[in-house]
Amino acid sequence: MGTEMQLGRRGFLAGATAVAAVGAGCMPGVHPVLEVHAESRAIPEAGRARRRPNVLIIVTDDHPKHAAWALRKTRRWLVDQGVEFVNGHTTTPLCAPARASILSGRYAHNHGVRDNHQKLRLDQDATLQRHLRDAGYRNGMFGKYLNEWRIASPPEHFEDFAVLSPVGYVDGRFNHNGRIARLPGYTTHRIRDFALDFIRRGAADPRPWFAYVAPYASHAPFTPEEAYADARVPAWTGRPSTAEADKGDKPAYLRGARISAARGKTIRRQQMRTLLTVDDTVQALRDTLKATGQLDNTLVIFIGDNGFLWADHGWARKSVPYRPAIEVPFFLSWPAGGLASGTKDRRLAANIDISATVLDAARIKPTTPQDGRSLLRSGSRDHLLVEFWKQGGDPRPPHSWASYVTRTEQYTEYYDLHTNKRGEPVGSGKVLFREYYDLLRDPHQLVNKLHGATRAQEKSWGISAKAARLAASRSI
Repeated sequence: MGTEMQLGRRGFLAGATAVAAVGAGCMPGVHPVLEVHAESRAIPEAGRARRRPNVLIIVTDDHPKHAAWALRKTRRWLVDQGVEFVNGHTTTPLCAPARASILSGRYAHNHGVRDNHQKLRLDQDATLQRHLRDAGYRNGMFGKYLNEWRIASPPEHFEDFAVLSPVGYVDGRFNHNGRIARLPGYTTHRIRDFALDFIRRGAADPRPWFAYVAPYASHAPFTPEEAYADARVPAWTGRPSTAEADKGDKPAYLRGARISAARGKTIRRQQMRTLLTVDDTVQALRDTLKATGQLDNTLVIFIGDNGFLWADHGWARKSVPYRPAIEVPFFLSWPAGGLASGTKDRRLAANIDISATVLDAARIKPTTPQDGRSLLRSGSRDHLLVEFWKQGGDPRPPHSWASYVTRTEQYTEYYDLHTNKRGEPVGSGKVLFREYYDLLRDPHQLVNKLHGATRAQEKSWGISAKAARLAASRSI
């Protein structure tokens, strides 16, 4: 359904809302590899909304890209009447670093939250919510914030909040505007109700608003609400990576990984069931926006914080440099900005782009560095950095790694590095293992072309140049 085009094409930009003053060239700290490869074109004055948009960001947890069946209502709204970034990525496939990247617009090596224990390393004054608050936005946050967030600590720069901590599915403990209580029932329903109340009150408040809505689904233990506990999920035969017989070209931790395809199917089924409630929640948000007259000028972004493997290569977690972990669902809709036409955008897009996109739409020039770029503008990056750090003290694999990712290939290096108690990387930094995949011919990453490759072959694939660009991306 809809057309296939890039947001940056002239005809599409004619209907998009953004501000010429906040292009990639105006943002401090823009990473060289993120600069656009075609000149950004200002959006015509006639195409701009009269007032700053409301902003609704919905972030799901451990949400694989290939779970569209469970999001039929969501997709009817945000895909059929919006934009799907079909090459959407997380820049770190781990919860806290990924969420910090959404809120800061920065890579983890720049915002400092390299593992799930380091939430305090995020500079709250360098966040999207701080910029929006300073510009007069009314901010609300509902659900999971950053991992291990102290329940008694209000999230900064939000005047209305209901933080779930510890995170879970049933009878969750919330801090609602300073009042801490355990609330009975399914937590996705509670998060929905807090968000709906915030949106309804926005109809009578002259200020634009920002709502960050973050249910726990579809994270382990994959607990569906009672109504969907036995929902019939379409059968799945797996994919080539869930039946990979020869893993001799993979790193040692994957060669020893033994999660069965049957277990992967069970995880998939349970994740789908938890996402059915998210789908209902998104529909309720849309219905309330429409009923209160706020739908047209609300910029809505939906993204998973990271993906999850369904026994691909014998693995059933995230944290690894393979497509099911680093690719995520990523949708955007904004009718008043001309983004409601059912478009598929094939540029490399990532969670670091969300902050720049929202600030662009809201006509706010960031005062802190941004690694991402506004997706409302033309041009595209030629590659993306994806990175992960092994948490010190955690005996589980994998090692720290970083990847050079394009739409057609992926080059990865594993390193002798881990984070210390302060969240800083320590170790020799020595490259321990390398992988290179041709994503066009080998989309399931079955053949690591560097396994047994000659120097001549590496030269023909441009490996040294990719390694150099990867090193440059990690250092800036």
